[in-house]
Amino acid sequence: MTIVEALILGLVQGLTEFLPISSSGHLVLGSFILGVKSKDNLLFAIIVHGATVLSTMVVFRKEIMALLAGLFKFRWNEETNYVARLLVSMLPVGIAGLLFEDQIEGFFGGNVVFVALMLLITGLLLTATLFVKNTKGSITFPIAFMIGIVQAIAILPGISRSGATISVSLLLGVEKSKATRFSFLMVMAPIAGAMLLKTMQLLKNPDLALGIGTGALLAGFIVAFLSGLLACNWMIRIVRQGNLFYFAIYCFVVATMVLIAYW
Repeated sequence: MTIVEALILGLVQGLTEFLPISSSGHLVLGSFILGVKSKDNLLFAIIVHGATVLSTMVVFRKEIMALLAGLFKFRWNEETNYVARLLVSMLPVGIAGLLFEDQIEGFFGGNVVFVALMLLITGLLLTATLFVKNTKGSITFPIAFMIGIVQAIAILPGISRSGATISVSLLLGVEKSKATRFSFLMVMAPIAGAMLLKTMQLLKNPDLALGIGTGALLAGFIVAFLSGLLACNWMIRIVRQGNLFYFAIYCFVVATMVLIAYW
């Protein structure tokens, strides 16, 4: 992977992580178009996902500080209750990552047809939000777990994590701003954990990074972080205005083009 390729893919990741069009799916499609070897994809995907987690922390820094302040009071309060729900939502993706790591890595091998089919599913989920009226509900523990299952499924490239979790939250009656906030905060720990595991693997086997290079990883990380800041703030406004269906159209168009081009 060259630095130019890393810049392009980092930009793709940063813009599509928060928009409901599947960043992992676009990374696979972008890697396929640029001819980046499949063995490089997962490491790079984890690095740039880490960059967008950092941008999430910047955008939601006030909320995160408030949660930490409440958490370190060491008593059951609104903040510890919220953190507990976040932890519950992380259980499914953690279990999936531990039990199916090899299978998950296989999904990043450049199967563009699979990505296209998953984009169609993302489009259907986003379309379903058209039938959601003004919702006022909050995220309970059962809802947090259900959203967590959706996040685990969204490991598949082509299934938008933010699109799927926000759509399902809205379908379950959660208020828009609460659904968006929870969706963005719930992903931070799983991605950070995946980065830690991958870093440990690299320390044991440096050959895993031979196809990428430190310069390319750094370039991708920086671009993903900066573009992620823009996309995160944009997505918050989009959800409030209820315009998710436009992204459903985008998913349908891209999936159709990929399938036509492949066949």
